[in-house]
Amino acid sequence: MGAQPKWTANSMIAGAGGGLVASIATCPLDVVKTKLQAQRAIQGQQSYQGPLETIKTILRESGFKGLYRGLGPTILGYLPTWAIYFAVYDGIKSAFGEPPPGVPITKSERLYPAAQVKGYQPVIREHPWSLHILSAMTAGAASTICTNPLWVIKTRFMTQMPGEVRYRHTLDAALTIYRSEGIRAFYRGLVPSLLGILHVAVQFPLYEQLKIIAQRDSDTPLTSQTILACSAISKMTASIATYPHEVVRTRLQTQRRPLADDMSSDGMIKRHQRRGIIYTTKNLIRKEGWTGLYKGLSINLIRTVPNSAVTMLTYELLMRHLSARTFS
Repeated sequence: MGAQPKWTANSMIAGAGGGLVASIATCPLDVVKTKLQAQRAIQGQQSYQGPLETIKTILRESGFKGLYRGLGPTILGYLPTWAIYFAVYDGIKSAFGEPPPGVPITKSERLYPAAQVKGYQPVIREHPWSLHILSAMTAGAASTICTNPLWVIKTRFMTQMPGEVRYRHTLDAALTIYRSEGIRAFYRGLVPSLLGILHVAVQFPLYEQLKIIAQRDSDTPLTSQTILACSAISKMTASIATYPHEVVRTRLQTQRRPLADDMSSDGMIKRHQRRGIIYTTKNLIRKEGWTGLYKGLSINLIRTVPNSAVTMLTYELLMRHLSARTFS
């Protein structure tokens, strides 16, 4: 039990490292996806014809740096998101008998007398699916609640129109949003984000099972190619199954109150009414059809699948390295 805090620290470091590498590598695709999800949701926001046309438009109007708009809050978001996620995820799993990747299993850890003749077994072997789902959902809720303000800031950055300098940098965005919209603005889109817990409830248990299948007939650690494949398959499945909540979340997060320079000629702030998740979803379907709930799905898959693969591979390799040093 004395080694468990080290596992948690290792999980946080490895998770943050995976998030850092993935956020830098896939930021351009994240910008394109967010633009596609938010189109028509912001007054004056132009409509893009597709991923390729969106990239051309961004390069023409903002240059190469336009593809990295919002990188600062993206990194600030991914670092704590994955650090918190993997710390909670691995913490819960280890509490029920399954140590994090790279940690050697000892017979004295979390054993209990089973009713069957197989005798003493780790708890995890009895309920792997349920434990992985519980771990994934709890970790997803914890990381989402803690980091939602950073994702609101990131979304605002990425959906600024060409020439608009509403937010100069991350701190300025945080102060501007707080002064003009209040603290509640940082948790706009939290409900659909929490619905996204269903995403990790599909992705991580499936990822764990794919790893078990891949390693069933081998005692050697999984290769990098196998980890990438398991991650890609589980991420693609989860993304397709739960994607609509991301579009609704983006629409909610891009709602904003006018600033002082948005006042009308009589000095009054223009009326700007915000709506909730149910109204936003119904209005989206009514105006854009059911396909509107899957807007940006193709670019999302192109972004999230390699993003997840890079994150998980970096995490697994860092965990092996850190665990080897911890137990050496």
